[in-house]
Amino acid sequence: MARDASSAIRELPPAETRLGHDAMRELRPAFQDEGTFVAYVEDVLRPGGYRLLGAFVPGREQAVAVAGFRVGNSLAWGHHVYIDDICTVPDARRHRHASALLDWLVQEGRRLGCTQLHLDSGTGAERFDAHRLYYTNGLAIYSHHFARGL
Repeated sequence: MARDASSAIRELPPAETRLGHDAMRELRPAFQDEGTFVAYVEDVLRPGGYRLLGAFVPGREQAVAVAGFRVGNSLAWGHHVYIDDICTVPDARRHRHASALLDWLVQEGRRLGCTQLHLDSGTGAERFDAHRLYYTNGLAIYSHHFARGL
């Protein structure tokens, strides 16, 4: 497998949200239905500042990798980029598409004056490939995230 496949990285405007569905449903199985995914992103997430980024390759309409993110402010992190979601379709993994998305997000954060980039990996300790991606792209574990259902 090629490890340096190039992809075109671009933000998906509302009219193109559906193009991120194939990759996102790999990470978020509750959104197997494209219409449900699009409606949730448009009606619930985008009004709160969520943005969607895709990696595209020739010959495929759908993005092969996506990242959902938002820019925010907090006392803990200051002005920051937070990555809610990042995933690649299985047949496009190990081609550096997710790394290209992370590179774009770092540049966008810098352009917007952000001082930090954050993500939580809720995928569990067994997701070694995802964690290797994060380490390779300069992310480190700085804290534990605690949660409980309500």
